[in-house]
Amino acid sequence: MDTVDKLTRSRIMARVRSKNTAPELKFRKGLFACGFRYRIHGKLPGKPDLVFPKYRAAIFINGCFWHGHQGCKRSRLPSTNVDYWAKKIARNVSNESNNIGALHALGWRVMVVWECEMGAGLRTKLDEAAEWLKSAD
Repeated sequence: MDTVDKLTRSRIMARVRSKNTAPELKFRKGLFACGFRYRIHGKLPGKPDLVFPKYRAAIFINGCFWHGHQGCKRSRLPSTNVDYWAKKIARNVSNESNNIGALHALGWRVMVVWECEMGAGLRTKLDEAAEWLKSAD
């Protein structure tokens, strides 16, 4: 049972963004400052958040809740409507796995960055991503 009426729930869910989220913007700005140039939301399987054609590399920046980040405190299921959320997140994980497989089949390298890595570890994750991108050369 939901704790708010349908109209309120609809307004809340309409504000959930799928593109240009805060973690995505933070990571994009960091990589741009490191000198990397990219395309956003590329026309590849899964529409990766960042596409680096020069390196044939794609980066997905995933929200821990929406993509079922294993072992992360942010990926707990809500206590209401558990069946719906469990199926929804399982579907997201399955789709993501299929999209990553499709990208590999097309010869692209894929990196997944989690929302929880954007806090104190952002600089480390940016350095890791920069090293990963350069390793293609």
